[in-house]
Amino acid sequence: MIGGMGPLEITVLVGIFFVLFGAERLPKMANALGRSKGEFQKGLTETTQLGDLSRTTADLEAGGRTPEQLRAERAKAVGLNPEGMEPEELERKIVALEAMASSGEE
Repeated sequence: MIGGMGPLEITVLVGIFFVLFGAERLPKMANALGRSKGEFQKGLTETTQLGDLSRTTADLEAGGRTPEQLRAERAKAVGLNPEGMEPEELERKIVALEAMASSGEE
């Protein structure tokens, strides 16, 4: 018994579903419902799992900015225009300019 319903009530409900939705749409709806439930469960487990503490700390220190945004800010701070550069090339230039700036300050 499901929720206090007997086999007769379940048969009547299935018959009503067949009349309302048709025999070909009912399996598609059941499939979509199953997928939705699976996605919901997946999202629920992802949000309830304890996150990596180092990643959480890095995200908090970044202030909600992506690594690309942080790289662009660092580039602008050392006087580079980050537009049109590959990330690896930009990072190398930033590191070099930051090293030059820190050695010049000493």
